Amino acid sequence: MKVDTRIMEEGAAPAAGNAHLLGRGFEGLEPYLQKSRDLRQALVALGKMGDKSTNRTARRLHHQLKHAEPSVTMIGQVKAGKTSLVNAMVGFPDLLPADVNPWTSVVTSLHLNPHVSQDENRASFRFFDMEEWSRLLDRGGRIGELAARAGAEDELEKVREQVIEMREKSRERLGDKFELLLGQQHDYGYFDNELIERYVCLGDDFEDDFETSQAQGRFADITKSAEIFMHRPEMPMPLCIRDTPGVNDTFMIREQITIRAIRESRICVVVLAAHQALSSVDMALIRLIANVKSREVIIAVNRCDELSDPLTQIPQIRNSIRKTLSEHDGPKDAQIIFSSAYCATAALTGNIDAIDAETLEALTAWAVEDGRVTDPDALTPEELLWDISGLPSIYAALSERISDGAGQDMLDRIAKSAMNLANGLNAAHQVVSRRESDIGLPPLEKGQLESELKRIEADSIAAMNAAFETTIQEFQKRLERSHRSFLERATGSLLKHLEENGESEVWEYDPSGLRILLRTAYQVFGRKAQKTTKDLLIETAETYASVYFRLFDVAEEDFGIEAPTPPSVPSPVLLGQTIALDLKGTWWSRWWHKRRGFRSFATEFADMIKSETDPIVESLSGAHAESIREASLQELREFMAEQRLLLTRLSEEADNAPGGAAALLDAEGTAIKRAQLKQTMATLTEIAA
Repeated sequence: MKVDTRIMEEGAAPAAGNAHLLGRGFEGLEPYLQKSRDLRQALVALGKMGDKSTNRTARRLHHQLKHAEPSVTMIGQVKAGKTSLVNAMVGFPDLLPADVNPWTSVVTSLHLNPHVSQDENRASFRFFDMEEWSRLLDRGGRIGELAARAGAEDELEKVREQVIEMREKSRERLGDKFELLLGQQHDYGYFDNELIERYVCLGDDFEDDFETSQAQGRFADITKSAEIFMHRPEMPMPLCIRDTPGVNDTFMIREQITIRAIRESRICVVVLAAHQALSSVDMALIRLIANVKSREVIIAVNRCDELSDPLTQIPQIRNSIRKTLSEHDGPKDAQIIFSSAYCATAALTGNIDAIDAETLEALTAWAVEDGRVTDPDALTPEELLWDISGLPSIYAALSERISDGAGQDMLDRIAKSAMNLANGLNAAHQVVSRRESDIGLPPLEKGQLESELKRIEADSIAAMNAAFETTIQEFQKRLERSHRSFLERATGSLLKHLEENGESEVWEYDPSGLRILLRTAYQVFGRKAQKTTKDLLIETAETYASVYFRLFDVAEEDFGIEAPTPPSVPSPVLLGQTIALDLKGTWWSRWWHKRRGFRSFATEFADMIKSETDPIVESLSGAHAESIREASLQELREFMAEQRLLLTRLSEEADNAPGGAAALLDAEGTAIKRAQLKQTMATLTEIAA
């Protein structure tokens, strides 16, 4: 891929004057951060106790832990103020354009990092490649494919007209460089809102030379993703917040991009408008979050400053949302937080007068009732507005999920790798002490060790692949049964409707049953995949432990290999994508009235729905299942590479003793290091637990 790298003159988006407020709400992260600090100290200690190879590994794990970056995906209703909320969450009001053209399909990832300097602020923008653009032009994206399958010629023609219009406007903006830009990436050594608008917000006036153009929206048609990296010292740890384009665009490009963004994050924040709540209009939104674990969904009800009586209205809105989610198979236990990006922005900028006295009084009364504010008089005006805004509550919810989810998973993984590093040092101490005290060890033949390592690696990978092959085949069969059963029930319902009501009355059928069946099949597969991975990782760890015992004669009570934690299974967000049965109203009515005769209805309906749902089933049993298999194999490969490095190093040290481990030969020094190592291993065990 061609990369257009440009380091521009120094510049930056202006941060809010009261950015220190961003620290309020992250207090819940402290236990996790303390564990992280303890683990980093243990890694430093291991690095000092070991040789250069051990030190390199410890430093690598230390870097991974320090720069671990949990990600949060933001999705929302139209006009819910999602982007304004994101801007407030990162402390840069007006950074991202809040009003974008419906064609704009950019995921903007904001990387907040307290460990970098402001000089390291930068931005990167990636364009659609030729294949992605061609799919839109040739087939009109997902909606074009759907219309073509359904035989909706009128709809398909409208899509084609819109695509042609968009293509011509893009060519007009970008000239003969249009095709050359596809697949490229533009990098900048700074960011500001003007730069961002050039790539994600469509404008009207453009210069002829795209190389020097500073015009708004010049590249917005073809921009696929934006990455903004910013110094944010108020944050307790790195964090990525992804602002998605939503799910309601003409060609369903947004929907597909948003689905991918949700899969890449463990936490999803759904932004709703207080005056809009949640209704059947938002079914596309509900379908997406229905396939994410309730624990990983936070619902932020924004624009509460627009409510006339928040004390009365907020409980009603909460109950309405719960009811809608329950009726439409949404995440029933998702946490609901009421917020106001407007209040947060006023607090960050110090523009206290932006909130009128009556609104402030009403919101304060509700905030006290809600418990987010205990003593309004003890707070500065900015702190009061910030607490009322709900941002600290959102941060607290994120902190809890990071600590219990992605953060703890990271601690477990690195602590287990560190434990294996410590066990390797423990084995090295024992090898040297036994060599020096004339206790015989089995001779270490490097050729034998290499052969044994290769055998373990080949057998473990083959076992993992074979186990997944069986599990995936079972998954595919279950998906096929569920798919076939749904099509038979839907077609049967259609024929019954025709028999009872004739062809004049339009029939509708809810596809949620199919989604539930497919989601259940995926969840069963995910549990089996994780158990398979866990069992094989433990078995492989035991095999490596036997190598240590046979080659180094380590004491069994002092030694063991920690198996890695199986990777998490991503949510099947794909199940939330729009299919033909979701499109009600005039579109479906026209399809219905074009059919004539029972056989035509039944045959064409079955063919259309099968064509619509086949790609979902194939993706679950194919790309999704394979990605889980590959993640498990990658965990296994990394574990085996770690053990190979340790065993190879230990065999060389044992072969070359006493010179190869001279620092360990002093009895007093050895005792001190063994005591330090024992303490470090105790710390690692506590963290991993």
